[in-house]
Amino acid sequence: MNTREVQTRGATDAMRPSPSRPGAGRRILRAVAVVATVPYVGLKTAWLAGSHLGIPEGSVLREPGPFFLAANSITLAMDACVILLAVLLTRPWGIRVPGWLLTVPVFVATGLLTPIVFAFPGQLLLRAVGFGSDPVVEAGREPFLDSWVFVVVYTGFMVQGLALAGLFVPYARERWGWRWQGVTGKRLPPSTGVVAAAAAAVGLAVAVVYGYWTFGGAGDLGAGSADRSADTAVVTAVHAICALAAGAGALLLARGGTFPARWPLGLAWIGGAATLSWGAWVTIAALGPQLDGGEGPPAAALLIYAGQMITGLLAGTVLIRFLTARRPA
Repeated sequence: MNTREVQTRGATDAMRPSPSRPGAGRRILRAVAVVATVPYVGLKTAWLAGSHLGIPEGSVLREPGPFFLAANSITLAMDACVILLAVLLTRPWGIRVPGWLLTVPVFVATGLLTPIVFAFPGQLLLRAVGFGSDPVVEAGREPFLDSWVFVVVYTGFMVQGLALAGLFVPYARERWGWRWQGVTGKRLPPSTGVVAAAAAAVGLAVAVVYGYWTFGGAGDLGAGSADRSADTAVVTAVHAICALAAGAGALLLARGGTFPARWPLGLAWIGGAATLSWGAWVTIAALGPQLDGGEGPPAAALLIYAGQMITGLLAGTVLIRFLTARRPA
């Protein structure tokens, strides 16, 4: 290649949109991600200010205690971080942010939003064909939030998840793309293989239990067994799939071979993030004050939540070891 060709290619590369020089598509995704936070951030702000918007008469949320005020403040800050991530992924200074400072919140966001991205449309589809929650059961429940709140908020979460994915993938391709180019390569050390096997085993156990709940099983759910519905079945099915994905991704990364690296990386990242983040989220909710004044989930359910966190941690460990092993010499 002669000097003129090099200069021409360099000029072309400089003009090509990148995460640090976003084109129109990424600017639109950034705006979409920011706008999608408005429903949740707006509602949380209103509730912290004392508004009862979307909270029906008789709901326990009409008189929130210190725990729920703190929870609203934390979740408000978490969703506001989506705005920061959207800006970071599309600004020149974002490419210079320390890797761990970016990947940790993106990993958590992936974990919390992925189940919603898959489960919420599934719930809407089931309701559209007549398999939603039983109206009689719904009418007999204690009032909690107006139904429109869930539709507006979860639609916003779904849009946030898709927009952030559309922003993070090109950013990661520019910054770390060489780590997932080609095939998985040589097998990782035996110790990593043991971790991967543990992730697959625990993930399979978690998936079996969630699958049992999906198809109507109510064992070890305690009082919550009375609330089983098509909506909850969709959620448990998604959690089962995420647990299987985490274990499968970890195994494929550890064993190496000629499989394209991006696929097991995607499975380990998405599945591990979902199992770890949601396992931690529901555990915190279970250990906090219960809205209905009950005793919360039984010990067996907490054990499954712990299994989710363990699966996510093990899959994440394999993911880190795989990426570390692919550093250039």
